[in-house]
Amino acid sequence: MPRTPRLREWPVPAPRALVVLLHGGREHSHGRPHRGRLTYLRMLPFAKELHRAGRRHGLLVWLLRYRFRGWNAPDLDPVQDARWALDQAKRQHPGLPVVLVGHSMGGRAALRVAGDEAVRGVAALAPWLPAGEPVEQLAGTTVLIAHGDRERWTDPGLSYRYAVHARQVADRVCRFDVHGDNHAMLRRAAEWTALVRRFVFGVLGIGPWDSELARAFALPAPDGLRVPLAGVRA
Repeated sequence: MPRTPRLREWPVPAPRALVVLLHGGREHSHGRPHRGRLTYLRMLPFAKELHRAGRRHGLLVWLLRYRFRGWNAPDLDPVQDARWALDQAKRQHPGLPVVLVGHSMGGRAALRVAGDEAVRGVAALAPWLPAGEPVEQLAGTTVLIAHGDRERWTDPGLSYRYAVHARQVADRVCRFDVHGDNHAMLRRAAEWTALVRRFVFGVLGIGPWDSELARAFALPAPDGLRVPLAGVRA
């Protein structure tokens, strides 16, 4: 029987916007992701915080579980699965604006599908972005990239170069350096989570833009693409 992606939902009574979370994976693997894997578990704090803070604003939260663990070029399995999730959103909640939040491979997949008409913004956390990744699909979107400076799995230098190219296309692009943290995003977990929440709220217009993000968007490169992430903020 063919595998299908799965969605875990944090529901709200009357959805007005949707966040889809995309977990990480591997370059090559046809193994089945499961809820016990660290790549999946790492997205749960983001889901829970977005639901806690956003439910009174009608923010629906989905966490996508892929069919396979791998990127698996040329099939690009997580990209297919992300598009499937966006199609589900259109069927179940037509017209709802969407923000994508992806970690590692999930960040790459989120950026790849940003051209979908429903997508308003993408947050890519410690994204895996090999040289030559396309940016044309980012037109009309708002993009946040954040990368730890103790990263050993994905290259912060490549995410910086991607951000430089993305600024030529997207409406707004900023990038943060998370000093003292690595790929797991655990040493400064509260700051990562708060950054994502502030970004999602800004993109969806749930209050004004946070001052730290607004300043990062306004700064020219390289400053606006190498912003040191501040400490925990409410």
